[in-house]
Amino acid sequence: MVIDSHAHLDDDAFLDDTDSVMSRARAAGVEALINPGCSVASSRAAVALAAAYPEVYALAGIHPHDAVGVGDEAIGEIAAILSAPKVVGIGEIGLDYYRDLSPRDDQLRVFRAQMDLAREMGLPVEIHNRDAHRDTFEVVQEYSRHIPAIVMHCYSGSAEMARELVRLGCYISLAGPVTYRNARKLVEVARQIPLERLLVETDSPYLPPSPYRGQRNEPAYVVETARKIAEIRSTSFQEIAAATSANAVEVFGISPGRAI
Repeated sequence: MVIDSHAHLDDDAFLDDTDSVMSRARAAGVEALINPGCSVASSRAAVALAAAYPEVYALAGIHPHDAVGVGDEAIGEIAAILSAPKVVGIGEIGLDYYRDLSPRDDQLRVFRAQMDLAREMGLPVEIHNRDAHRDTFEVVQEYSRHIPAIVMHCYSGSAEMARELVRLGCYISLAGPVTYRNARKLVEVARQIPLERLLVETDSPYLPPSPYRGQRNEPAYVVETARKIAEIRSTSFQEIAAATSANAVEVFGISPGRAI
């Protein structure tokens, strides 16, 4: 069994075949998945999916792409959603200086507001970081002692930065790109990071692992990422699946009772 620690099941890409997607996840041995929100609306959708499927858990949060114009009212709505059943943390939050779809000042302000919320409510967070390594690290360093767990979702940085994040107590979540032929940095991350700090995810419907590149990604494919990490670390798929699943259970406090 394996846990997909980050999948956007509420994305429109799954609108017509969610049941089939879940069935394929079951067949692949996916035990549970964490569905993050990217806005108030998608956070509510994540909660609805968690209510509909026993093995789905939700996060609520505002993605940096959606940070422009976000004020106290939206943060308050996220806070209210966090009290819903099966909401186990805050995410997807963070910074994205690659697309810059929101002004960077807005991104930082909304990121910090949600980190404050995590501190106040004692909840873990999943962080998005793209080409914003310095600012992300500074925020993580500031809050790391005050938040139960910090997951660096779909990690794309160096092994050196990953080691520093682990030193601060963070978890590193690897997705499909670790399977790509040119993924030298991520291979080193997968090899060097302590197993007790690793998670696996799909970030579906995005970033499918190499056997499925060019297709829609989905939770069943998380096993390919776990297999690649096992190959890199010269160990078994079973060891990686068991360890990363145990880490996800510890981070999010979930109790997966059966396969999907």
